[in-house]
Amino acid sequence: MDAECAQSPCIVFDIPLLVESGHWRTDLHRIMVIDCQPETQIARVCARNGLPATDVQKILASQASRQQRLAIADVVIFNDGITIGDIERQLRQIAPQFGL
Repeated sequence: MDAECAQSPCIVFDIPLLVESGHWRTDLHRIMVIDCQPETQIARVCARNGLPATDVQKILASQASRQQRLAIADVVIFNDGITIGDIERQLRQIAPQFGL
């Protein structure tokens, strides 16, 4: 870890397959999960990657379930049907839990 990171109150890691990796939970102080309805997740991946929904469903079926991801979370932000401003307000409210 470099000196700048060592002095930071919070370091954010974006780990898409955190649950599947197995070891990360013991290495992190707090875990935030950004969640949405499965239908929303599928629609977003289809739009972003141009994949058919059946392919996205197969990919999701091979990963940790939504319930497994939520189970490891210390904090969950549900970002279905809200604005960026709403997310920002939620982040400001939970920031103290992350030392900010």
